[in-house]
Amino acid sequence: MRTIGKNRGLARLADSDGHFRMVALDQRPPLFDAIAQAKGITRDQVAFDDVTAAKRLLVGALAPHCSSMLFDPNFAVPAAIDLLPARCGLIMTLEEHRVEETPGGRKSRAISNWSVEKIRAIGGDAVKVLAWYRPDADEAVNAHQKRFVREIGEDCARHDIPYVLELLVYPFLGSAGHTADYVESPEKLPSLVIESVREFARPEYGVDLMKLESPLAANSLPPRDGSAAAQAAQLEFDAIGEICRQRRIPWVLLSGGAAPEKFERVLSYAYAAGAGGFLAGRTIWLDAVRRHFPDRAAVAASLRKDGVAVLDRLSELTKAKAEAWTAHFPAFGEVKQEGDFARAY
Repeated sequence: MRTIGKNRGLARLADSDGHFRMVALDQRPPLFDAIAQAKGITRDQVAFDDVTAAKRLLVGALAPHCSSMLFDPNFAVPAAIDLLPARCGLIMTLEEHRVEETPGGRKSRAISNWSVEKIRAIGGDAVKVLAWYRPDADEAVNAHQKRFVREIGEDCARHDIPYVLELLVYPFLGSAGHTADYVESPEKLPSLVIESVREFARPEYGVDLMKLESPLAANSLPPRDGSAAAQAAQLEFDAIGEICRQRRIPWVLLSGGAAPEKFERVLSYAYAAGAGGFLAGRTIWLDAVRRHFPDRAAVAASLRKDGVAVLDRLSELTKAKAEAWTAHFPAFGEVKQEGDFARAY
């Protein structure tokens, strides 16, 4: 049974119907790259002011149309915390986007000078952590990742704040097409995604909401038309859904930069398996930045027209097909007189 604080936090992330219609704005390298491409410069030449300007445009255009937003502390908060509507939930990312690459796999760490305690202190409704994970990575690497995730879960329990865990499979150092950024591989193995979910759905990690990638590459996912290929694909999503159902953990899909129509197809499979919504970023806003920055008026116009249209279509699909989340507060059978609850909590 989740605590009062965790239930209240998850309720802030969802809409009034219990659906998670969330926009990710914590991306750092993908946004750096989009700005660099738009301005014809390298990623290293992207200025802090350009990043904060872009994030402010994204929040201003998209926040009124979603149930919650995912911010990072170094760019999004100083750029646009004042624009976030009061009803829009605030998820704060904790992980540093720069990871330690080793021959045996990736090791994650938290952003310097940032913590669960600080996220709670600024009024965050949830803590989000991205953990790069492969079950077949080096044993020491996976031990590090498990400890990283578990210790943050303990901090979230201590501060009574929901824990949103994002899991991503990645290419090993030295493999063909290796990149430190997230690029969905056409050869992605569903078993790596499913077994990662199975590991971190265990109670010891304290996860309250999972942000997951598709077990199959979005570009190769067949239409959900009842064909043999579609039925086989559905089984992979169902495996994830069953794990989360058994552990009573709601889950949402990340977009991974897929084209909107491809992501809608992913969601149709996920919703049939019990997913409760989406936490999407680049699919909604990347084109506006990449095509129009640094023309702020043009970026804003594109977001209001095309970005909001994509977000609205995703929201309509979610309201029609996703599984609604419902808070389940603890019972107060042992509260018999004044002071019992305050003393026990």
